[in-house]
Amino acid sequence: MKLSHLAAAAFSVAFIATAHAQASKKDQEFLTQAAAGGLYEVEAGKLAQGKASSDRVKSFGSILVKDHEIANDELKQLARSKEVSLPTAIPADKQLRLDELVIAKNFDREFLQEVGLDDHTSDISLFEKASRDSDDSAVQAFARKNLPMLKAHRKQAESLQNSLGK
Repeated sequence: MKLSHLAAAAFSVAFIATAHAQASKKDQEFLTQAAAGGLYEVEAGKLAQGKASSDRVKSFGSILVKDHEIANDELKQLARSKEVSLPTAIPADKQLRLDELVIAKNFDREFLQEVGLDDHTSDISLFEKASRDSDDSAVQAFARKNLPMLKAHRKQAESLQNSLGK
């Protein structure tokens, strides 16, 4: 009886250690970059909600906020399980891009280009690479799960940009 309890305890410890294993350097970098991008998307979406002149661009901003807040929460849980510290503030380079958008002469077009197309294209590349090359199946699963959302955002931005006339 004592032997089975010891075996069960050893299995539990091994399982918990595996579930909370530290991420590889490559996966840590992905998680950190994904978090920075997610924070940026949420703030950019909030900016669009308040600054866009088109109701459709404002609505797109709302979608970005909602979708990226959900993804950010999932990412935080994943990072916590992998013992990875994530940024809690937007990196300086992304903050500079937001600051430039605030003073843009044609906010809607510049927002769609910068956030909707350029940033989502970069994010898609990052997530595709992680979905293929990550050292951890949970990180791969997170990347795969969020790729359709990122692609849908880019497609919606393309459609909006075309409807506004480049």
